[in-house]
This record gives sequence, structure tokens and C-alpha cells, in this order.
Amino acid sequence: MKSAPAFARALTGLLWLGVGAVLYFGHVAFIPIALAGLLALVLSTVVEALQRRGIPRALSAIVIVGVLLGVVVTAANALVGPAQQWLSNAPKVLQSIERRLRPAEGVMHRLQAVTTQAGTLTNAPATAPAPTPPVISEAALVTATGATITSVIACLILTVFLLSGGPPMLARMAASLAANLHAAHALRVIEAIRKELGRYYGTIALINVGLGVATGLAMLGLGVPNPLLWGCVAAVLNFIPYVGSATTLAVLTVVAFVTFDGTGKVLAVAGTYLTLATIEGQIVQPLLVGRRLDLNPILVFVAVWFGGWFWGVAGIVIAIPTLVALKVAASHSSTVSPLVEFLSPTESTPLKSIRGRVGKDRPRSA
Repeated sequence: MKSAPAFARALTGLLWLGVGAVLYFGHVAFIPIALAGLLALVLSTVVEALQRRGIPRALSAIVIVGVLLGVVVTAANALVGPAQQWLSNAPKVLQSIERRLRPAEGVMHRLQAVTTQAGTLTNAPATAPAPTPPVISEAALVTATGATITSVIACLILTVFLLSGGPPMLARMAASLAANLHAAHALRVIEAIRKELGRYYGTIALINVGLGVATGLAMLGLGVPNPLLWGCVAAVLNFIPYVGSATTLAVLTVVAFVTFDGTGKVLAVAGTYLTLATIEGQIVQPLLVGRRLDLNPILVFVAVWFGGWFWGVAGIVIAIPTLVALKVAASHSSTVSPLVEFLSPTESTPLKSIRGRVGKDRPRSA
């Protein structure tokens, strides 16, 4: 009899492994669905607001997705010029970096010579030649571009359908899969996730826009070329925790290193952005987002890392919303879920307050 629970756990583990394998190898089909679900959850608050003003859900969904697409295309057109200019100047930038690093290169050459002599004394095998970088054919590039465009179109169409269906569609799906009591509880959880994700991403978007504006103005004041480009880079990359701000800092440091001759200006650019990012992360975001949806920073880093390995850029985008959704769903459990404490940082909400909140959301018996 004792082997039955162990067999059930093993079967459940194999089931989850199978689901993970299907999602991994079928990423071409599942990534647009996942991104569409995320967009629908984030944008559904706006659709609900427009519906309360008498605008049909389907029309609101089409208008919102169209406006979002128009904003993205307009921003891309505004930034394509500066981006192409930097790409065309890439050889000059590399030459400038090589010239600046020439003193350090001499030290590295001497260290390499010492290492080579030590290897000769120990009869170490010769260093293998550097591998030739792969050449991307034009046909492969066209195929990849076509697949990306197809995925984007599928994601937008699915987003429109999900926004048009809204809570009524979720109610029908939940009622067909569970009993009335469980369906009502599932709808409450989905509604809570939708509201929290919408509020969370709306606030984060405003914060990142503010960071982008501040970064652009700071780069303009410091004399960095194309400040609009770097402000947009800071705003977009800041949606990725830790990795985004670190990447922006590295990019701005390289740009300042190439642009200015003095070390003081380079340090001023790096220090200015580091100050802005610190204010945003340590003061503005905790003040506006609050402690309610705080996540364990270790889990956030692991989720971003695993998401990037699993689904690339799409996995990185989906990683944080998945953690937020898990925490909201766990907080609405009928019992105190240890998952809430696991996902929360060290100074998280005490279990006593979680019990009080869960008690309010506990489904009532018929």
C-alpha cells in the first residue's frame, strides 16, 4: 500500500517532464500562445474600462492591439536611423576600442608568452586553432525572418481573440472543466491574476518610461550622441530584472569609452546611469509597486536564466509574470500555501496576514 503514493509521485513527475519536453520542442507553436496570453492579461484592464463606457469588447480589443502595434512601429521607425548609424560605424568603433586597449593588450601578450613557455616546458599540447565562425546564408535569414513575422501575426490575432472573449469565455471554459464551486474559485483566481498583472505591468511601464526619459536627458546633458536611442534602450531593457540594467550600463560605458577621450567623462556616464538605476530600483519601484508582489531575488534571477535557456527572449519575458501569477494564485488558495513564503523575499508578508487574506478569498460552500 505504501508504494501507491510513491508510484503516483513518480507518474506525476514523468507527466511534468513530458509537458516540459512538449513545450521545449514545440516552442514555435507555444511561444505565440504564451505571449498572447500575457498581453491579454495585461491589456484586459483597458478593455474592461472601455466596455464600461459602452464600447464592445471586440472593437476595444482591435483598437487597443492596433494602437499598441502603431506605437511599436513608430518607435522602431524613429530609432532605426540612429541604430543603423551605429551599425555602420561598428568597424570604426572596434578600431577605437582596440586603440584604447592597446596598452592592456601589450600586458596580455606578455602574459600569453609566459603561458606558452610554461606549456612548452610541461610538453603541453599545442593550442587548437580558433574555430571558423559559421556563415549565415541568405535563405536561412529569409526563413527565420518569415517565421518571426508569422509568430508575431499569430500572437496579435490570439491576443485579439482572448481580449474579445474576456471573462465570459473564461467562465464557459471553467464551467466545462470543473464543478460550479471549483469553477467560481478558478474564475476568482484568474480575475485576481489579471488585475495584479495589469496593475503591476502598468506601473512598471510608467517607471521604465520615466527611467528612459531621465537616461536620455542625462546622456544629452553629458554630450553622448543619440541620447534618444539610449533612453529607449534603457526603458526597454529595464523590463528584464538585473540583466537589463546591467546590459544598459555596459552599453553606455562602451559608448562613452568610444566617444570621449577623458576617463572622467566615461566615469560620469556610467555613474550617472548607475545612480538613476539605483534610485529606480531601490526607491521608486518599491514605493509605487509596493511590497505585495515582491519576489525572492534569487528566484527572479533563476527564473530569468532558466526562461532564457528554455525559450530564449520569449522565456525571459514570460519568466517574471509566471512567478507573479504563481504567487497570486497561491495566496488565493483555500489553505495557507508554503509557495507564497517560498516566492516571497526574506522580509515577506507574515503568514498571519496571509491567512487573513486567504480567509477572505476562500470559496464558500454551496
